[in-house]
Amino acid sequence: MVAEITGTALAAIGAGVAIGFAGLGSGLGQGMAAAGSVGAVAEDNDMFARGIIFSALPETQAIYGFLIAILLLVFSGLLAGDLTKLDINVGIVAIGVGAAIGFAGLGSGMGQGMAAASSVGAVVEDNDMFARGIIFSALPETQAIYGFLIAILLMVFSGMLAG
Repeated sequence: MVAEITGTALAAIGAGVAIGFAGLGSGLGQGMAAAGSVGAVAEDNDMFARGIIFSALPETQAIYGFLIAILLLVFSGLLAGDLTKLDINVGIVAIGVGAAIGFAGLGSGMGQGMAAASSVGAVVEDNDMFARGIIFSALPETQAIYGFLIAILLMVFSGMLAG
């Protein structure tokens, strides 16, 4: 029985890695950006809406991790209760899928949070820095997008998304 469910069990680990690490990066990034925003709002009450925008930017990494985790759960058979669906080789790929988005989201979320926190400080000093701050804050998102794309490609070419 254990050998029959190993692939699916590995996919469950991959799903946990995907949302766990991407969510960690997102949470840390949002915390950094929110910390900078609180200080900005204390100085200038008009910074509240802009601070919320900067604080929300790192949320996307958790969304990417969540989407990949859901795909892993659906296509591994876990949500349907079919614990014998995945071959062990595909299960190992599922861990790679989770790692691709999980670690990319971790680094990207933290980087985005740092850039967003600094951007909030810049906007307090000069309102004209808002658009440039958004651009600088969006740049670290690229790494999360790379991880998301690699995760999708791994699922497609391993046959996992064939259903």
